[in-house]
Amino acid sequence: MTTIIPDKKKVERAIKWIDSGLKEGKDIEQLLREVGMHFNLGPKDEQFLYDFYKKENKSR
Repeated sequence: MTTIIPDKKKVERAIKWIDSGLKEGKDIEQLLREVGMHFNLGPKDEQFLYDFYKKENKSR
């Protein structure tokens, strides 16, 4: 049986997953390509994560 996770929860889990991958030294571009499939995100959520991490990366 499939569990439907509210979008906010999906995005929160996706952010934790990306952060964990970054700590392991994985490439942000690869993580951003995989996150949508991994968490079954919609286009708006994927775009939000992409914009969020691109903005964060520029500030470093």
